[in-house]
Amino acid sequence: MADTRWGFGLMTFFTFISFYLSLGSCLIAASLEDSIAQQKLDKVHNLPGQSFTVDFAHYAGYVTVNEHSGRALFYWFFEAAKDPDSKPLLLWLNGGPGCSSVAYGEAEEIGPFHIRPDGKTVYLNPYSWNQVANILFLESPVGVGFSYSNTSSDLLNNGDKRTAKDSLTFLLKWLERFPQYKERDFYIAGESYAGHYVPQLSQAIVRYNKATNGKAINLKGYMVGNALTDDYHDHLGQFQFMWSAGLISDETYKLLNVLCDFESFIHFSSACNEMMDVASEEMGNIDPYSIFTPSCSANASQTKWLLKRRHMVSQLSEKYDPCTEKHSEVYFNLPEVQKSLHVLPEAAPSKWETCRYVRYFCILKFCHLPTVTRPPDHLALSLYETYSILFKGCIKYFDAASIALIK
Repeated sequence: MADTRWGFGLMTFFTFISFYLSLGSCLIAASLEDSIAQQKLDKVHNLPGQSFTVDFAHYAGYVTVNEHSGRALFYWFFEAAKDPDSKPLLLWLNGGPGCSSVAYGEAEEIGPFHIRPDGKTVYLNPYSWNQVANILFLESPVGVGFSYSNTSSDLLNNGDKRTAKDSLTFLLKWLERFPQYKERDFYIAGESYAGHYVPQLSQAIVRYNKATNGKAINLKGYMVGNALTDDYHDHLGQFQFMWSAGLISDETYKLLNVLCDFESFIHFSSACNEMMDVASEEMGNIDPYSIFTPSCSANASQTKWLLKRRHMVSQLSEKYDPCTEKHSEVYFNLPEVQKSLHVLPEAAPSKWETCRYVRYFCILKFCHLPTVTRPPDHLALSLYETYSILFKGCIKYFDAASIALIK
């Protein structure tokens, strides 16, 4: 006679397994439904000043990267214009530190929507990188653009280490919101101070994937242009360019090298700062990033500010327009624009700015910070060592000066 207890136990086991699998399927389905619902909430439907139709979807909103402090980063994502399901995902970061990837990356450089001089309407950039990739613009660190924190002290403690950590958290959560991109080939690109952001975030991704024994983010490579990599050599190059172009005098050139070569780009000494003021006066109203074209007459004192903020201000436009930055400040401060991009009114800055001063701690050996304000956890590798680690890990590096993404 068969043992009925064995049969009952076996039936109970299979019933439990069936229930467990069913529950797992329900949880996955519920998670997918939540992701789709959130995507619908983030989808941008009517962009003010857009008088033309586009054949791609775009989304904007926030991702909370720290629940305790209420730290949230703002993004604007554009699907590829054609066949987005087959195209890679690319994250774009602008520098500063403190400059908006929406203001520069999207609205002036590689994004699909550029702003007309009236500050109210947009036109389609035919050279947008979303012709070949799905592009994600991130405003980072917290305090930049529409990104915010409910804890005011967060704005006083930005730095390379936390920026990389927050950006990694952002990506992991964003991929949960957009799970269709989870296994997609992923690239990171940027300019200026993103010479820090890009390799440091790449390294954080590599370490995370190794720690989790997987590829949560399918990082394939990274690219930086006009990158701030090493303060000493960057100073040498900048001052030599200014001098060789006849923008500054021989005496100023010599003193800049004496007083500033060993200074941080984002933490000047008073002596170096005074020499930068002298250089600014000698250059006059000249855009140091485009010395042979007119400067924006709306900002005759821009030179000094540009010297001290390493973002790139070259523009792609229907015709050359040196005032695109000003157009962005008008456009993104419009209440109807902020509403269409799902900017939270209670979190929006009183005045949105293309670049906002943020107190920032860098981790390079040449970053001269006051000892009393330097957090101990910001002592880390130089960027050359970071690049070396990434090379050894077979993460591809693309030089922006030698690659053509748009053909």
